[in-house]
Amino acid sequence: MEKTVGSYQAKTHLPQLLERVAKGERITITKHGVPVAVLVPPPAAEKPDVRAAVEEMRRFRKGRSLDGLTIREMIEEGRRF
Repeated sequence: MEKTVGSYQAKTHLPQLLERVAKGERITITKHGVPVAVLVPPPAAEKPDVRAAVEEMRRFRKGRSLDGLTIREMIEEGRRF
């Protein structure tokens, strides 16, 4: 069930409302009885697939070289801009 609160109540009880939203509740904020905003929990954050990222970097570097440049030279070149 979605909870509805007035804007004054939302202002005075925001920390408590945010705790409830963090637990998954949706809260509609109204002004003079008209919905003006909805507090919703953020979408679930996806954890990056580290192994897939490493494998993608390995595939990317195949057939590529730095043509004799060192990492230090590349850093210094980047700092010029």
